[in-house]
Amino acid sequence: MQPTRTGASVPPTPVRTRPWPQWPIPDASGRARLADVFDGGEWNGVTAPAVLDFEAAFGRYLNARHATTCVNGTVSLEIALSALGVGSGDEVVVPPYTFLATATAVLGVNALPVFADIDPETYCLDPEALEAAIGPRTAAVICVHLGGHPADLDRLTEICERHGVALIEDAAHAHGARWRDRPVGTFGQYGSWSFQGSKNLTAGEGGALTTDDDALAVAAREIRNCGRAEGGPWYEHYRFGGNWRLTAFQAALLSAGLEQLPGQVERREECAARLDEELARIEGIRPLRRDPRATTHAHHLYLFRYEPEAFGGLPLDAFTAALRHEGIPAMPGYPRPLNRQPLFAERRFDQRATGWRPEYPPTRFDRLGLPVSERACRETVWLPHHVLLAPPEEMSDVVEAVDVVRRRRLAS
Repeated sequence: MQPTRTGASVPPTPVRTRPWPQWPIPDASGRARLADVFDGGEWNGVTAPAVLDFEAAFGRYLNARHATTCVNGTVSLEIALSALGVGSGDEVVVPPYTFLATATAVLGVNALPVFADIDPETYCLDPEALEAAIGPRTAAVICVHLGGHPADLDRLTEICERHGVALIEDAAHAHGARWRDRPVGTFGQYGSWSFQGSKNLTAGEGGALTTDDDALAVAAREIRNCGRAEGGPWYEHYRFGGNWRLTAFQAALLSAGLEQLPGQVERREECAARLDEELARIEGIRPLRRDPRATTHAHHLYLFRYEPEAFGGLPLDAFTAALRHEGIPAMPGYPRPLNRQPLFAERRFDQRATGWRPEYPPTRFDRLGLPVSERACRETVWLPHHVLLAPPEEMSDVVEAVDVVRRRRLAS
């Protein structure tokens, strides 16, 4: 603190006072596309031109045969599971270090999530843990490309194929990510996408599924449209589905955002590389390792590990609060693994619907041995992707703020 003439103290000036880039970014292309939908009069419907245009463009961007839009990324997972025939009595393996929807989508189709731990270097689903979690009732696996880093798609696809179970890629964080230079979301039976307001491609809300399987594409399109058969009568319904259609206005915004996405991916990669190099020099800070097969990282989140011992024992929450005071929008990330969320720890769901069996889990959800996920919740710091849209040289503000917090803490 700096003393004043009256003897009082005032907080030091934050490292960064300039605003970070805005997200979402309003632009002329988005406004023009919205006006076209407004004036054109086709505001909704699975055959609205704006919806069809975005689905075609998104499929081309990912080199996927089919892209099917829907209302959000939670519903997209439920549609995928439903289309694959997953239901009561089935188990679906999911990682516990992810947003709740990855697991609740499984409950949504009356199946049971089975939690398998994450890789300690990437925080994506650990192939060895997956192998151990697969059992006779396993019907599918949902892997999460956490923060935009692709999961180990070599091992995961091999394991799923060997066991005869479906693979769904939860790519909600991974717009633009590539594994061995192939877009994620094209390795499993389905890729599931979110366009919620914080995502790297957004319309405020929205979701999509990608697949190369013609039959699975038809199933997804019918389920999201109240079970109607494509081209069939409006009041005939052949599947159990819902009104989960994207609006034409959302599709227009997504088409505009897709035009900007490649340049934004490139900028985030450049900024993240600077942070990786410079933060690693600070004692007590360890950026997550990048798998060399991850040829493009989407960086929905920039994640690094924090060791309180190197900062005089400063707790994680206090460290991220100190960074926010310095103008860096840092967050501590998920506070607990999904298996310890009350929903699962206290089994606040219809166990009969899932075909619950007393022997799983052996004790309780909240007592599962998931040490890597537990540690990730204690030591991980997140930076949102819009920070990485600043000029690369401005990443020095992040590095300086971390260093300032450490020096002040050790000097106190």
